[in-house]
Amino acid sequence: MSLFDLSETIQLKLPNAEIDYTPAFFNLDESRELFDAIYDHTNWIEEDIRVYGKVYKQPRLTAFYANNDKAYGYSNISMSPQPFNSTLNTIKSKIEKATQLTFSSCLLNLYRDGQDSNGWHSDDEKELGENPAIASVSLGAERLFHLKHKNIKTLKHKLTLKNGSLLLMKGETQHHWLHQIPKTKKTIDKRINLTFRLIK
Repeated sequence: MSLFDLSETIQLKLPNAEIDYTPAFFNLDESRELFDAIYDHTNWIEEDIRVYGKVYKQPRLTAFYANNDKAYGYSNISMSPQPFNSTLNTIKSKIEKATQLTFSSCLLNLYRDGQDSNGWHSDDEKELGENPAIASVSLGAERLFHLKHKNIKTLKHKLTLKNGSLLLMKGETQHHWLHQIPKTKKTIDKRINLTFRLIK
């Protein structure tokens, strides 16, 4: 039996960060329905990325949606948005009601197996503003989420992102912390990650 209600929000006690985690923001039935709807009706793309002059396939599939026409760029990739569909609008509305924040766009990531990953980075692109709020929904397989402080090398944290969970990073978090979804050799099923953000 859990020591706390999984639908309640936990505040991570990390310096220079404001991070809230809700393990069961969506229940299992909702999560399953949302996963299927998004997986089946998203135009997934495998982008090329350039690392030290060499071009590789990004180790996950992506898509980008918004309620405006503002492009979003990261790692020398520029993405033009598709309009929000009803599923994403429903998710966005529930997040906005719970967090009292407003989001204009959503970057979707599909991790097909344990070899799909997202390397160390901060969501600190200029178009996100000075102290961006990033609301991250996980659907499908659980994955480890790693955090490490940019300046204090001993400050690290690991969190298992559960199916239906919501992770909210805000305040100065992106100034001081890096995060990643590492590869794993474990046999693992598909995971969809929705990262809602406000593009200034």
